[in-house]
Amino acid sequence: MTAAIETHDLSRRFGRRAAVEAVSMTVPDRAVYGFLGRNGAGKTTTLRMLLGLLRPSRGQARICGVDVGRDRIGAARKVGALLEAHGFYGNLTGRENLDLTRTLMGVPATEIDRVLEVVEMRDSARRRVSDYSLGMRQRLGLARAMLGAPPVLILDEPTNGLDPDGIADMRRFLKDLPARTGATVLLSSHLLGEIEQTATHVGIVDQGRLVLEGDLRALKADLSPEILLKVDDPVRASSVLRAFDLALTAHADGLVARLRSGAEADNTAAAMNRSLVEAGVSVFSIGARAASLEGIYRAASAPAAPEPEFV
Repeated sequence: MTAAIETHDLSRRFGRRAAVEAVSMTVPDRAVYGFLGRNGAGKTTTLRMLLGLLRPSRGQARICGVDVGRDRIGAARKVGALLEAHGFYGNLTGRENLDLTRTLMGVPATEIDRVLEVVEMRDSARRRVSDYSLGMRQRLGLARAMLGAPPVLILDEPTNGLDPDGIADMRRFLKDLPARTGATVLLSSHLLGEIEQTATHVGIVDQGRLVLEGDLRALKADLSPEILLKVDDPVRASSVLRAFDLALTAHADGLVARLRSGAEADNTAAAMNRSLVEAGVSVFSIGARAASLEGIYRAASAPAAPEPEFV
């Protein structure tokens, strides 16, 4: 599959601290690529290097085959970016703000109507930006990023600060964007639920390193099955379940049992339930849990603080 974005050994240090370390990532053409990690994991630093705003300490980045380090201007012409929904003139209308940008870029005025149509803002484009909601500013930022029809869009936390309706609208818009425009979307976020509903591919960065990357469906298919339990005595339950071939950890919803690859979740859950009841442990709920991006993320990332291990 053709790559829209490629990096090799991309690294950036600030003094002795490695903000990004040896990141080699591949974003397929026309993918929605969810770039995941905790705050401070290195996501924004990586994006700034891709955009040529920050020079790497070592390594390479290519946008549509153009080496960012050797031809920063050529690479920049391939990318539209939304890092923050700011930088607009509040006393001007949305259309007037876009007209300023497209004039600086040297693209035709017809681009304004095209991008406003894509972000569904033609009716509100004549209002002053100072009257816009945050969601409308985000959409206007996306419209500005798409001026000139760049083949790659890089978006840093585009749902930040939006209300639930705004998040849902943004999710739908981003999910449909490659089919509507042919663009590849690199979407940085720490919201696992939103990425799971939007992205086709994911990359997980932890402590500056890319720890996992791939097609989201394939990663889910490869994930070992899990069983979620709620019991009255987790410590005693862990002792009872030592006989089962699984790893048991604490979770906000109770206990999560990760089975070994190839194990049959429903039959194992039934056997676990019998053993717990016979041992006098009250089981409030037990059942297989569908593979999720949260499970993938937990398996790939080191926890911020050690989770209690029961088995």
